[in-house]
Amino acid sequence: MMIVFKKKGQKFDQKSYDSLFFNIENNLRELGFGDVAVNTKMKNLNKILYDILLKIENNDQNDRKFKINSKLVLKYFSDLKEPKNDKFIKFETYLSNFYKFCFELPLKNMIESILKFKL
Repeated sequence: MMIVFKKKGQKFDQKSYDSLFFNIENNLRELGFGDVAVNTKMKNLNKILYDILLKIENNDQNDRKFKINSKLVLKYFSDLKEPKNDKFIKFETYLSNFYKFCFELPLKNMIESILKFKL
């Protein structure tokens, strides 16, 4: 979603960003992690998110197609093993279809509309 917002020349809503990380933090606390562990995990998740946002796409800025950066995906999802693996192909297809779906949505109600996404 953040990539689509950027490509359409808009900033991702800070409220939505905060809500995403607030929910992750609450889930970590419900799993029994303490303050120090939650803070460490949240810091690491934030670094991973920005690494992915900056490097996930591997194509021209003018191209509306979404081509995944396989080296980055394999860095964080080691169980996908290699780009020719069935799991990797399904993952890439899902992300590509999700990107196309999001790109067609109006930015105003993108978050609500995403709940309707089906592969």
